[in-house]
Amino acid sequence: MARDDRKQQILGMLEDRGSVEVEALAQQFSVSKMTIHRDLDDLESEGVLRKIRGGATIEAGIQFESDFRFRTRQDSDAKDAVARAAMELVEPGMTVMLADGTTTAALGAMLIEKRPITAITNNAAIMDSLRSDAGINLIALGGRYSGKYNGYFGVLAEQSLASLRSDIAFITAPAVSGSQVFHMDGDVVRTKRAMLRAAAKSCLLVLHRQFDRVALHMFADLSEFDWIIVDRLPESNICDELAARGIKLTVAGEPL
Repeated sequence: MARDDRKQQILGMLEDRGSVEVEALAQQFSVSKMTIHRDLDDLESEGVLRKIRGGATIEAGIQFESDFRFRTRQDSDAKDAVARAAMELVEPGMTVMLADGTTTAALGAMLIEKRPITAITNNAAIMDSLRSDAGINLIALGGRYSGKYNGYFGVLAEQSLASLRSDIAFITAPAVSGSQVFHMDGDVVRTKRAMLRAAAKSCLLVLHRQFDRVALHMFADLSEFDWIIVDRLPESNICDELAARGIKLTVAGEPL
């Protein structure tokens, strides 16, 4: 089997399983473990996986987030539920900002239900879903394109946001620990912060499994958001700790 074909099959396995083991891959493809390690090294350099002891995973880490193509297929029901709950905050005629992320992509696709709407986004998936709808005034942020996040970042995006204002910004995050919100990429952090500064109100969209995690950069405190919508409450005592600080998590389906 050609090396590129083998790597594509490895990616398919990661998409299905979330992780793979070097020994099992070597047996399946009838190649040496060293060959598999080289394949995984190549894929890691492309940013689509991270190597762990004995294998590789697409699960997020301190400095790693899996590729948008993988994330868009994960937890789709939970993301749709969170996005549907967020739609309650949107009214026709509003100007909304939507950050990168697969949950905001799900929300973006629903916005046609509330048109006319002005949507400001750096999320390429949202641009694709809204660009042909006459009821949507789409403002696409420029900048450096990132395939991993399927969005635009950097100085151009940040400068554009500095000159724009919105009624509400919808932000996502891969990691929340205590009351702090984290992301592994500095460029993404700066764009999200710029959106928070440019919006009158803000809403964090986050899944329960992203709690009790950290990433390289802390970019916000939960208290900075007017609403925090989750698919279900995290399995920890974090809710009591946040409630003591006056921070409420709203489960999708409950009144905002």
